[in-house]
Amino acid sequence: MSIRKRLPSDESRRAALEAARALLIESGPQSVTLKAVAGRIGRTHANLLHHFGSASGLQKALAAYLAQTVCAVIADAVRANRAGIGSAREVVDLTFDAFDREGAGALASWMLLSGNEDALDPIFEAIRNLVQELAPGHSDEPLVMHRDTLMLVLLALGDALMGQQLTRSLGLPREQARAVAEKLLADSLARAKTGAA
Repeated sequence: MSIRKRLPSDESRRAALEAARALLIESGPQSVTLKAVAGRIGRTHANLLHHFGSASGLQKALAAYLAQTVCAVIADAVRANRAGIGSAREVVDLTFDAFDREGAGALASWMLLSGNEDALDPIFEAIRNLVQELAPGHSDEPLVMHRDTLMLVLLALGDALMGQQLTRSLGLPREQARAVAEKLLADSLARAKTGAA
């Protein structure tokens, strides 16, 4: 009989979320089950039920975890861009990667299709908080940031779900959606600097 090391509750929860994130990236959202996550971290199904309440609770916690970690990275890139260090393309790449390589697009579509729409609330909340945090105090500019965010997220989500197949069928380079998003964002940033919203 093996003896498991008892982890503090927050460490156990974080380990479960990291395992769920790895399963999401490796095998898709359907693989993120309580049983699979428990097996990956050497815990019991009951232990995960204690932390998340249900598979739906695990998915919602994973969505929140992904949103918080990704939004923190994107916020750093936006701040760097404003300081003249980064570029619009870096912000675009981070957003597109979050939905594609990090699995947020697949997770969002899975939750919508399985009727678990409220599990997306943490993603919307994290994005809304990011926009509020980064929006300057100018009266018109926050609305511009809202529109830019909507454009970026929708392009990134669409690209994650069917960009590869659609660009191939249209004979376009795979990076086409990122290039479009970069141009739109760069143009918007340039207009904001000149005061032409």
